[in-house]
Parts: sequence; structure tokens; C-alpha cells
Amino acid sequence: MFGFRSSVKQVAGVLLAGLMVSGAVAVQAQVTHRTRRESSANRKARIARTTAETYSHRFEVAGGGGYMRFKSGSLLQKNNEVTFWMSGTYFLNQKLGIIGEVRGAYGNAKIANNLGSPVTLPFNPQISEYPFLGGIAYRVYAKEKYAVTVTGEGGAALGKFDGDAKGFRSSDIGVWQDATKPAFAVGANFDYNFYPNLAFRVSPTYIATFFRLDPTDLTHGPQSTIQNNFGVNVGVVYRFGKIR
Repeated sequence: MFGFRSSVKQVAGVLLAGLMVSGAVAVQAQVTHRTRRESSANRKARIARTTAETYSHRFEVAGGGGYMRFKSGSLLQKNNEVTFWMSGTYFLNQKLGIIGEVRGAYGNAKIANNLGSPVTLPFNPQISEYPFLGGIAYRVYAKEKYAVTVTGEGGAALGKFDGDAKGFRSSDIGVWQDATKPAFAVGANFDYNFYPNLAFRVSPTYIATFFRLDPTDLTHGPQSTIQNNFGVNVGVVYRFGKIR
């Protein structure tokens, strides 16, 4: 009888110990799960704060360089140009902004391929264009590290095409006449944020210009009405101020 009771007590003790161990494991698992859940919540809260801080800035200033393909005359091949750009944006809210921008592009017109020209130069003269643009910017994607903004701008472009032609006029070599003409541009800004106020930007861009040949140039026609130019700009962005 006493042996039976002793056995029951031993079994009960083993069961009790097992229950205590399993309970401790369950409590530990619950604490671990809660800690992980709290860490995830904290991380989400931190990302939300950083994102809000990044896109609550009132102003953006940006600048850098890039590349563009440009057609410098009616019968000429397109040439490669090195570009610079500087822009400033005033944000009305976290999505919509007003943008002003200055660009410059430098290259060499491919005069050697202009077979209809009465003048043959032993070099390709330097040319340059300077668009002055203004318009709107609209953020279509805004996360902690990445943002995408589309832009639309209009203005005027100053073109210099025969200043390096050793005394020859634009009508002699088939390049556009020096002039200031309308221009408009559309593009997209892809930003990678290092910090809420500092980012790296890549911007594919299209810019249309309306340069024309000299009216006295009857050799290199037809007169062009629009030049479709494509390129890409890269640079840095600095943000400051707060949207109230």
C-alpha cells in the first residue's frame, strides 16, 4: 500500500515537473514572440517617422551633370553632349511642387557628315545650348529610401552654334542659327535617400527645342520645327525647411 502511494507520488512529481517545464517553455516562447512583435512595431514606427521627415521638407535644391543626344542641324547627325543642371523646388505639400531649372549642354556638331554643305571644315565646331525652365513636380512614389517624381517644364533655350566656326556663319555650315527659342521638357527623378535631407538622383529626360536654320540658308534645308532630344542627368539633392 505504502509502495503504491510512493509510486503515485513519484509519477505525480514527474508530471508536475513536466508541466512546469512546458509552462516555462510556453512563457518563454510567448515573451520571445512578444519581443519580436514589439521590435517589428518599433521598426515600422521608425520607418514611418523617417519617411515623414524626409518628405515634409519645403525646399529641394539639386544639381549635377549628365549626357544628351542633340541634333544640331537639319541635315546633320545627332551629336553627344555633356550637360550640367541646377534646380530648385518649392513644395506646396508632400507631393506637389513648383520647380525652376537651369541646364547647359556642350558638344561638337558633326559637320563632316553634312554632305550638302559648300564648306568643309577640318574639325567639328563646338556648340552649346542653355535651357531655362519652370514647371511642376509631382511625387508618385515616396518611401524611406526611394522616391520617384515626374516633372513637366516649359521655358526658353539659348543656342550658340557658330561661335567656334572660325568665322563661318551658321548658314555656311548647316547648323542652327544662334537664337533663343521655346523649349519644354518632361522627365522623372529617381531618388535614393542617404539621409532625410540628402539624396542621390538619376533623371532620364526628354527636352524639345525649336531652333531653325538661318532664313537665308537655302542649301541645308528643310527648316526644322522641333528637335527631340533625350538624355540622362545625375546629381545630388539637398532638402531643407518644413511644410507647415
